[in-house]
Amino acid sequence: MEMMRSISQLKQYIHRKKEQKLTIGFVPTMGYLHEGHMSLMEKATSQCDIVVLSIYVNPLQFGPNEDFDEYPRDMERDMQIARNMNVDVVFSPTTEEIYPNKIYTTVSVSNLTSRLCGASRPGHFDGVSTVVMKLLNIVEPHKAYFGQKDAQQVAVIKQMVTDLNMNVEIVPCPIIREKDGLALSSRNVYLDKAEREQAIKLFESLEQSERWIEEQNVTSFELEQLLYEHISSAHLANIDYIEVLSFPDMQPIENNIPISQLLSNHQVIIALAVKFGTTRLIDNRIYTGSLNTEKREPELGGMIYV
Repeated sequence: MEMMRSISQLKQYIHRKKEQKLTIGFVPTMGYLHEGHMSLMEKATSQCDIVVLSIYVNPLQFGPNEDFDEYPRDMERDMQIARNMNVDVVFSPTTEEIYPNKIYTTVSVSNLTSRLCGASRPGHFDGVSTVVMKLLNIVEPHKAYFGQKDAQQVAVIKQMVTDLNMNVEIVPCPIIREKDGLALSSRNVYLDKAEREQAIKLFESLEQSERWIEEQNVTSFELEQLLYEHISSAHLANIDYIEVLSFPDMQPIENNIPISQLLSNHQVIIALAVKFGTTRLIDNRIYTGSLNTEKREPELGGMIYV
């Protein structure tokens, strides 16, 4: 496995591999790797000849007073994990390498970013889209792998790639969870014992949503209210948003139509963002066609594994 920090060095490496007719897989991360990232690397190595893993904490996607400086980092540990997962190259550039000069060009995806994290974190998705565009242009992969936990991010990146006719396939991969259902995140290490115990409310509410949809025939508004009540029962929970939207366009659903009636020809996402102390957690569940878990296959990737 090779470590590269230079864009030019990586581009030369990719050029040589493509001359050999090898397929390139790319897994972009901000490091502090966990089993969720490992599942992306595993998928990439199973589908591609060469796998490039990027580790870069992108300042453009952090707003004022967010956790850019405190974001967990452990390069030595990350390198060992990447080596164990048979990654070929770890690309870990400095910010001076990625943004050597003042930026005058950014990428902005409209409509999909007007709700959820796009609304609560202004400018976040412009930062995400810009750095992903730069990384895709640097690596020029055949396939790029993203976790479905950030479902809005996956939808935004997929839209960007489609709109700009980019020659890469975006491969969304299922959410990986801890044994009690909490979605894996690098930020989980911020949680203290009490916060960690209550954070399970997110997964519990998503599990309960299926019964509410199927047995109570709830509308999107009614489901949002039930989810709010359930999560609010955890006294440490500070809810950022709870929304039930169409997917992948992230638009509101008519309040007078039961969700169960929409599933025959629409995908529906339940998206949550909740703070426990200073730690902001996100989670989601996507329903398509049926509430039967064996039939949940959204367009952007496999359904959540729990």
